[in-house]
Amino acid sequence: MSMTQVETTQDASAGRAKGSSFYLAMRILAKPQRQAMYEVYSFCRLVDDIADEGGTRPERHAALQQWRADINALYSGATPPPALRDLAVAIRDFGLRREDFIAVIDGMDMDVVEDIQAPDWNKLELYCDRVASAVGRLSVCIFGPPLAEREGLAHHLGKALQLTNILRDIDEDAGIDRLYLPKEALEAAGITSHDPLSVAADPRLPAACKPVVARAQDHFAEAERIMDRCPRASVKPCRIMDDAYSAILRGVVARGFEAPRERVRVSKARFFFSLLRYGLV
Repeated sequence: MSMTQVETTQDASAGRAKGSSFYLAMRILAKPQRQAMYEVYSFCRLVDDIADEGGTRPERHAALQQWRADINALYSGATPPPALRDLAVAIRDFGLRREDFIAVIDGMDMDVVEDIQAPDWNKLELYCDRVASAVGRLSVCIFGPPLAEREGLAHHLGKALQLTNILRDIDEDAGIDRLYLPKEALEAAGITSHDPLSVAADPRLPAACKPVVARAQDHFAEAERIMDRCPRASVKPCRIMDDAYSAILRGVVARGFEAPRERVRVSKARFFFSLLRYGLV
C-alpha cells in the first residue's frame, strides 16, 4: 500500500495512536509536537501492519519498497501529495531525518524477508535499532532534549522497550512463527531448537531469557541516567514510557517464564500514576 493511497489526515493519524500506550504520553505534548508524534506513530503503525498482515512476502516487500520511495520523495523537494502533507510538515518543523524513517522500514522488512527465529545477538541488536531506536531518534527530535543526549537516549530507551516487548510477547510471536530470543542465550541454556513453539514450551526457557532481561535492565538504567541529565520538560514522554515499560519488565520477571504464561500489562491506574508523576508537573 502506497502512502499516497492511505488517508493520513491529522484525525486519521491521531486515531491510529488511540488505544496504544503511547497515546496518553503524546497527549501531554504541545499541539505542534503532539501532531508531529501522531504522524510518526501513524507511519510506524502502517509499516508494521504491512510487515505483519500485508499479504504474501512479495506483496509485503513491494509495499515496503513503495514506502521507501514515498519517504525519499518527501526529501526530494517536490510538493508532497495531500496524504503526505502533515508528515512533511513534521519533517520540516522538527528536522526529522530520512535515514531514520528508512531504518524503520528496513526493520519491518527483516520480518518480511523471513520469519526471524533465534537471531544472533548482532542481528537482534540491528533489528532493535531499526524498529525501536530509530523511532526513538525521530521522537527525541520532536521532544527536544539536548542535542548531545538525543542519540544515547533513543538508543538505550528504544532497545529497553523492544527487549521488554520480546520478553513479554514470546507466546504471541511463536503463534506467528517468530522467535526473537538470541540463539546464544538459547544454546547457553541447552536449547538447540529454533522452532518458536518448541522453544516457548521448553522448560529451560527461563534460563534463556535471563541474559535478555539483564540487557533490558541495563538499557533502562542507562536511559534513566541520560534523562537525569536532561531538562525535565524535554523528557516527559520518555519518562512515562520508561516508567510503564519498566513496570512491564518487572511484571514479566515476577511472573516468570515457565509455561503457561499470562500476558503482563500495565494497569490504567499505573499509567495514570506515571502521567501524574512525570507528565503534569
